[in-house]
Amino acid sequence: MDWPTTETEAIAVQDDLRSQVDPTDSSGVVRYVAGLDVAYDGDRLAAAVVVLDRATLDEVDRAVLVGETTFPYIPGLFAFREVPGLLAALDQLRTAPDLLVCDGQGLAHPRRFGLACHLGVLTGIPSIGVAKNAFVGTHAELGRERGATAALVDNGEVVGAALRTQDGVKPVYVSIGHRVSLATAVAHVLHLAPRYRLPETTRLADRACRDGL
Repeated sequence: MDWPTTETEAIAVQDDLRSQVDPTDSSGVVRYVAGLDVAYDGDRLAAAVVVLDRATLDEVDRAVLVGETTFPYIPGLFAFREVPGLLAALDQLRTAPDLLVCDGQGLAHPRRFGLACHLGVLTGIPSIGVAKNAFVGTHAELGRERGATAALVDNGEVVGAALRTQDGVKPVYVSIGHRVSLATAVAHVLHLAPRYRLPETTRLADRACRDGL
């Protein structure tokens, strides 16, 4: 595909692809889960995909693509900096993932089309977003226990969930990307975070892309 080079072109792509997002569970059995993240050094980037066995959380595959970003930093259009490198890294894998866990937003985005939606629609692979901070929306106070959730609401629409993955830690923000319901996305993230605030997919992908620079 021709990659946008301007803000206007990028917004048009988001508007065009948004209607293709499937917010229902159509993923089937999930055996392999991929964490995706990108690290930067100026315009230089390292895009990492780390694949885990969902049952054991053992790593089974990884790919890191080092290159340069060609799209400027514009809030709400971050996917256009990251998607090309992540797609290239996905192509290098030997093990095909059944689920993509993105370090970023999915539906919880001003135009309801964040990184997780973008990657999910382009690849057809079920995807979810797990972010450290909310980009849009507000939520009620959560309980302090692991597994406590609260709906993330933006302009009257539920766009995600705040999820406490460990007792007393700050929540993470989960939103659907493509072919996964919000309830299933939350269950996946809780399973992938048995010990720490962030899921193992995010932790390992973050380390892999930083090491790649």
